[in-house]
Amino acid sequence: MENILRPLIVIGGSIVLPLLIGWATDVLLRKADERHSETPLWGLLRRARIPYQVVLCAAVLRGSYDEAKLLEGYEVGIGRVLTLVLIGATAWLMVGIAAAVVETSYSHYARAHRDPARVRRVRTQVTLIMRVVAAIVAVVAVAAMLLTFPAMRAAGASLLASAGILGIVAGVAAQSTLGNMFAGFQIAFGDMVRIGDTVVVDGEWGTVEEITLTFLTVRTWDERRITMPVSYFTSKPFENWSRGGAQMTGIVYWQVDHSAPVEAMREQLRDILRECPAWDGRHYGLDVTDATTSTMEVRALMTAKDADDIWTVRVTVRERMIRWLAAQHPYALPRVNTADAVVPPGHVDGRAFRDGSPPRRVHDTPRSGDR
Repeated sequence: MENILRPLIVIGGSIVLPLLIGWATDVLLRKADERHSETPLWGLLRRARIPYQVVLCAAVLRGSYDEAKLLEGYEVGIGRVLTLVLIGATAWLMVGIAAAVVETSYSHYARAHRDPARVRRVRTQVTLIMRVVAAIVAVVAVAAMLLTFPAMRAAGASLLASAGILGIVAGVAAQSTLGNMFAGFQIAFGDMVRIGDTVVVDGEWGTVEEITLTFLTVRTWDERRITMPVSYFTSKPFENWSRGGAQMTGIVYWQVDHSAPVEAMREQLRDILRECPAWDGRHYGLDVTDATTSTMEVRALMTAKDADDIWTVRVTVRERMIRWLAAQHPYALPRVNTADAVVPPGHVDGRAFRDGSPPRRVHDTPRSGDR
């Protein structure tokens, strides 16, 4: 009877006790979150309750398994498995706690500072720091798992002796990867581009959606995702419309006839902008910037508070101005001239007469008096 009850009591207690401790801790965190709603720390820490309970269960089982006397002869293997689970769960818990602390710090900074550019810069840096922390914790956890095997400990000396050669080989093989990693740090702390910035890369307009240590994702206006290495932004020029402030100036061009009423177009532009909510009211203007033999180029300038609003203002002004010209001044729209060409004096069919007298028409017939 003792051979049955003893393992059940030890194993059952090793599982039930950590679960109760985890449940009590979760209740305390939930109450703290309700009491201190100004900080998201306690709510974020609750996300790590699963690895917390796994750590408790693995630690208690690892310490009490020898007393259970269950599956005798397999104590070493089961103990090693529990150790591996404990190391992995501990690493998972550390990453969760670090993420909660970093996210809380970022939320406090975002509430204290109203500058969107600075907030996006800190967000980019925090994201990359968390990825680095997670990578370091994962590497340390894997190394600790490997060191639990005696063969790995015995081979430690040889591994250290060959570390220099392996490091050189790995550095040459992963040159592009390392370059992208350093470029990621340069972007994060050099404030070149931030999450949420509006950029133009390779002719594509979009918003930076994600930045990692090796790649960057841009979400275009039509909801496509362009993924490119971060080294692109450190080696090639690109447009950052959010750099130095979100306010922007937009341009709209029209090709119109030379007889177009420019003054009336200025007044109509003013009326269109006054009815457009996306216009910020800072500035507008309309000028003739070029002329050809058939049309003249008219340019309109308008301002908005950010890239999204400037796009709305541009398409609104372009559409409504063309509609107004077509309805009120159709003669101002470009058209193809189909009138007969005026022949210069003394020319006919491309030939000039020496005396300058007008040529006789081909279909004219000589009269009797001219014979």
